[in-house]
Amino acid sequence: MEDRKLRRKFLHDGSGQLTYEIREIVSLARQFQELGMPIVWENIGDPIEKGEEVAGWIKDIIIQLVADDHSYSYSTTQGNPEAREFLASLANKRGGCQISADDITFFNGLGDAVGKVFGYLKKEARVIGPSPAYSTHSSAEAAHSGYKHLTYNLDPENNWMPDIEDLRKKVKYNDSIAGLLLINPDNPTGAVYPPKILKEMVDIARRHKLFMICDEIYANIIYNGSDTAALNQVIGDVPGIALRGISKEYPWPGARCGWMEVYNQDLYPAFKTYIDTLINAKMLEVSSTNLPQLSIPLVMGDPRYKQHLESRKSLFGDRAEEAHQILSQVDGIRVTKPQGAFYLTVLFEEGVLNNRQVLPVGQKAIRDLLENNIKEVSLDKRFVYYLLAATGICVVPLTGFASERNGFRMTLLETDDAKRRQTCQTIADNVTRYLAS
Repeated sequence: MEDRKLRRKFLHDGSGQLTYEIREIVSLARQFQELGMPIVWENIGDPIEKGEEVAGWIKDIIIQLVADDHSYSYSTTQGNPEAREFLASLANKRGGCQISADDITFFNGLGDAVGKVFGYLKKEARVIGPSPAYSTHSSAEAAHSGYKHLTYNLDPENNWMPDIEDLRKKVKYNDSIAGLLLINPDNPTGAVYPPKILKEMVDIARRHKLFMICDEIYANIIYNGSDTAALNQVIGDVPGIALRGISKEYPWPGARCGWMEVYNQDLYPAFKTYIDTLINAKMLEVSSTNLPQLSIPLVMGDPRYKQHLESRKSLFGDRAEEAHQILSQVDGIRVTKPQGAFYLTVLFEEGVLNNRQVLPVGQKAIRDLLENNIKEVSLDKRFVYYLLAATGICVVPLTGFASERNGFRMTLLETDDAKRRQTCQTIADNVTRYLAS
């Protein structure tokens, strides 16, 4: 038989760490769909797919830009200068660490930014992040190192706040940790961190000479009166990166337009060299997409934008209240009301799940496919697959977010009020049915 081996090993040691449960479950859902099962997609945070319409005045601005030949050109390596100047001025108006346009670099979405931020770190330099963790961050950090993502706990007993003592101990006793990651507002839990918590995390970074990364993609989707701060408002003289974008705010996820704001790079030569490396990596790509960048000063600088943000905050706050009211009545689960972003995390109580529980699945072909996919899976993933097969509702298991806790994440994005309430009630009913089976 012909030798099929290639002469050199070339696969990256961390390639096996690249997992993304949010989209992986889609493969099974699509197979169910082909067998006639209607699917309710509650797995991914795309407001447009769930029926939200972009405001007419925002569309008008983009239409005018599309008619301008300049929007079809390359931008500069770090991104459109006017957009970067505008975003730097917004950051500086928040107070705290001041930046210039040179501290901002655009990427083709924050997934692109995250890949580069972790990909250009030394293999041995680890970044500790939250658990539960958003998959893009946890997978990228694990892949760059070749090991399981390092995490500190978010505490469900304390509204999913970071366990500061857990973080402090892990940083103190693991000198491979070079960076500290947080997501505020958090995905998947919807937690919003108050300034006191943020300052404690900054203090840990300062004491142990770490740099910080804060994913702030949901920074303008905070509700229920939650108090928080942007990273630049609390970071002081610690080196750091904030990640922001327009995908959730306009919303325009298909624009693939995100940027990083860099703080205090001139105070730390090694950190500045690292940031320069990220910018040089962008040079190899020529630039990020120009059109959405051109829209930023026009849309965010428009006097209507503030009301646009406020109305969406109110909308998601009402939906969070609605979902919490329905699900918090169910025995065997714990539900913390979200304070930001547009997700809700349901946590199963300890010991309520086992591998014998089932939901009725009517169609034999779907039942057979289900049984072939639930062998040796986590207990929460088993429930999620049964929920999908029995109802067509597609949520994401919590263990898919670098967590050892059993639960699932759903979205608050459905725009059809009756359908959204029905979906939530169906989930609640089937949790009860599953746990009792």
